[in-house]
Amino acid sequence: MDPSLDVAALASTAAERLIELLTTDGWAAARAAVVSLWRRGHPERVEAELTEARGELLRAGESDGGPELRALLVSEWQARLARLLATHPDLVDETREMVGGLPHHGGSAAGQTVGSLHQEAHVTDGNAYLAGRDISVTKGGE
Repeated sequence: MDPSLDVAALASTAAERLIELLTTDGWAAARAAVVSLWRRGHPERVEAELTEARGELLRAGESDGGPELRALLVSEWQARLARLLATHPDLVDETREMVGGLPHHGGSAAGQTVGSLHQEAHVTDGNAYLAGRDISVTKGGE
């Protein structure tokens, strides 16, 4: 696989996760992680730019421009992260760790699933359908 494609995909994923978290409880963790990536450059400027983007997104959330602004911010931060990774390839692993360590669903406990699931089926005649979440079963060719 072409390493530049891997970096581009990583930058895209990181940017999407970052913008997703800007207006959620996960904002502080996202800001700290991104500022840490820019520690060699201008972390104070990146922090200010993230704060500005967050404010714009919060204001846009009150109007119809939110989804468009969100897409623009993802593109902007994807480009920034791709440039950072192109000039500092040693940050690729740290960026992967950052993406994996950022909270999902805004970092609030309401959006996270915690615990375990044990399923067991004992069937003599018939069918058993087990699912940890959604399930769709179609029988008889319909």
